[in-house]
Amino acid sequence: MVQTHPPYLKKGDKIAITCPAKKLPNPMTDAIALLQSWGLEVVLGDTVEASFHQFAGDDDFRAADMQRFVDDDSIKAIIAARGGYGTVRMIDKVDFSRFAQNPKWLIGFSDITILHSHLFTNYGAQTIHGQMPVNIPDASKHSIDTLRRALFGEELSYEFTTHDTNKPGEATGIIIGGNLSLLVASAGSVSDLDYVGKILFIEDVGEYLYSVDRMLRMLDRAGKLKSLAGLVVGGFTDIKDNDIPFGQSVPQIVMDIVKGYDYPVCFDFSAGHIPDNNSLVLGREVGLQVDEKQARLWFK
Repeated sequence: MVQTHPPYLKKGDKIAITCPAKKLPNPMTDAIALLQSWGLEVVLGDTVEASFHQFAGDDDFRAADMQRFVDDDSIKAIIAARGGYGTVRMIDKVDFSRFAQNPKWLIGFSDITILHSHLFTNYGAQTIHGQMPVNIPDASKHSIDTLRRALFGEELSYEFTTHDTNKPGEATGIIIGGNLSLLVASAGSVSDLDYVGKILFIEDVGEYLYSVDRMLRMLDRAGKLKSLAGLVVGGFTDIKDNDIPFGQSVPQIVMDIVKGYDYPVCFDFSAGHIPDNNSLVLGREVGLQVDEKQARLWFK
């Protein structure tokens, strides 16, 4: 499949905000002002004010809101207002055939991972793993700027200090991934990813250590980790332990599983459920260089 990126944004373009998962807790005043300051016209979906239990409307309602923006050629980007849970409930109700003819940027993270995976697997589409409107008030200025750079096609590269359990090396490949729980949830489905030769990025929040171990071992047993070109571990935040300690940290869990594979591994990439959630253009080729204490990731 040929990988394609949607047209980069320019001033005057329309960006739509929709809620494919959980309902919004507060108005998106800061996010709307930010997008307008970039010269974009903001179009709000019906889901931004909707409520159905914990969701932003029922599954059909959320799917219809997404469908509206997928089919509207004047919309050049769709940003999910927030994650939470629910995208997997509505994704199969959306017809992406118009998207295949007229791709546009899809932005979000966490629960939105299922959309990233689905659009890349089925349409070869590049998408942006980055800050969402609900996170903008607490987001770092740097992460916000990386989102702008990704959307407008400016250079994007990262150098960062990493964990001493790094596995040094160099790699080139298409970057895929996102939230570990959603990657596992999509396994075996029409949204599942081909991991061979890819650089995998993972992050998660609020999980137990044993659950992180179980999910990674599931991916490994499914053959998804053995043929990677590289592994980038982002934020694993608010990770919990049981009364009887699991006995390994997240880096130790990761390395215990992939230590026999011949590709670079780095930790502490600043992306995930953190204020400095830097943007990644998933589906795009990157270079990765990992040393014992430093790493560099750049988009080609």
